[in-house]
Formats: sequence, structure tokens, C-alpha cells
Amino acid sequence: MFTLTPTAAEQIARAAAEQPDGKPLLRIAAKYDEDDGELVYGMGFDDEREDDLAIETGGIKILISPPSQPLLENTTLDFTEVQPGEFQFIFRGGCSSPAPKSGCGSCGGGCS
Repeated sequence: MFTLTPTAAEQIARAAAEQPDGKPLLRIAAKYDEDDGELVYGMGFDDEREDDLAIETGGIKILISPPSQPLLENTTLDFTEVQPGEFQFIFRGGCSSPAPKSGCGSCGGGCS
């Protein structure tokens, strides 16, 4: 199951409040980079599609497409200070290792 920390949920809720449609849905994606084989992540506000897995965690509705579902299993999204004064979304856990991993595609607020 994919989860959010309370800090990540709060940051996403702030970004969602700025969206024009009122209650946007957050799409989370993962794939292996073709060049180096690293697992990369992306997220952004999107519409729900028929085959999406839709889960609610931390008061946020998350959408995950079928190809990303196994890659995001047991992953937690956090929002944390990575250096003094620099905050980022960090993906922890998941299918490849328990070490923190970070990466952002089309990120909805707060991602560097």
C-alpha cells in the first residue's frame, strides 16, 4: 500500500487548495529510467482514469496507474528538510530498497 506522511499530506493539501477545480486528485507514478535503470518518481494533479487504483491516505486521494502499482507498493511519500532551508518530497521504501529515494516529475508544489 502507498502512504503519505502527515507532513507530505499537509503540503499536498496546500498545493491542492491553489488548483482551480477545488478538489484535485494527485497522480503518483514510478518507472525505471531506460538509461541507468534507476527507479524514478513523478507526481502531479490529474483526472481519474478508468483503470487507476484510487486510494485515500492522509485525506488526499491518490491515483496510481497499473504499470506504477507494483513499483509503488510499500512506498511512503514524505516531505522533509534535506538541507537547511531546503524541503523536498522524498519517496521511501518501495520495491527496490528501503533507502530513501527522491525524484520529481511534474510535481504539485514544494518539489525542487
